[in-house]
Amino acid sequence: MEEHNLDQLLAQIDMTRLPRHVAMIMDGNGRWAKNRSQQRSDGHYAGITSVHNVTEFSSDLGIKYLTLYAFSTENWNRPTEEVETLMYLIGWAIERELPELLRNNVRIHLIGDMERIPEGPRKRLFDCRDATAHCTGLQLLMCLSYSSRWEIADAARKLARAAADGSLDPDSIDESVFAGYLATAGVPDPDLLIRTGGEQRISNYLLWQIAYSELYFTPTLWPDFGKEAYARAIIDYQQRERRFGKTSEQVQQNPGSL
Repeated sequence: MEEHNLDQLLAQIDMTRLPRHVAMIMDGNGRWAKNRSQQRSDGHYAGITSVHNVTEFSSDLGIKYLTLYAFSTENWNRPTEEVETLMYLIGWAIERELPELLRNNVRIHLIGDMERIPEGPRKRLFDCRDATAHCTGLQLLMCLSYSSRWEIADAARKLARAAADGSLDPDSIDESVFAGYLATAGVPDPDLLIRTGGEQRISNYLLWQIAYSELYFTPTLWPDFGKEAYARAIIDYQQRERRFGKTSEQVQQNPGSL
């Protein structure tokens, strides 16, 4: 039934108006497990399948960038056992997916304070990143030990150092220059931000980059978020008018200018 529904949904997607960059907040693993009287770690294991599905679907559709909020700076405050499980899972899962990522020409990027990641998982992540460095298809950005305030503060420090050593004129700093010092430098801002799990907040994620992103909140818990749910989010996105401060009339007269 799900495959049939997916085919019907795919028929509704305008392949000429796909979001170039989709960002996701993967929320609800713990509640998914609790609803089944399971351990939180079981929810995290189940969520790996959803990561596989959304990555595969993004690649198949031809979406250029997919950014996943895998582990936030604030997540370090969770119980030690859960953090250790997550660190193991992140490294194990990406290593397990590596052969298929290579087959699908997917390139991995790592964003965040990677020095805080334990040595074992960090080596696995770096090795997988380096193994896909030649890939030119979907660009998969994994946000690990990441928060937007950390990123903005880090960019400010780099700007301050550049100004102090004379390599940057402070008067030249504008939005474009600042963006070039962010962890996402060179990556277009997300067109669509999806958050699963029913919460309707941003949780310190890509605050600079999502200034004009379309936001999509769904009650579906992350382990239940598959290709069909993803397709529905894209269809919803395509029904919106993106004006970027302009009027509807301006957009309709020159849609290609956005």
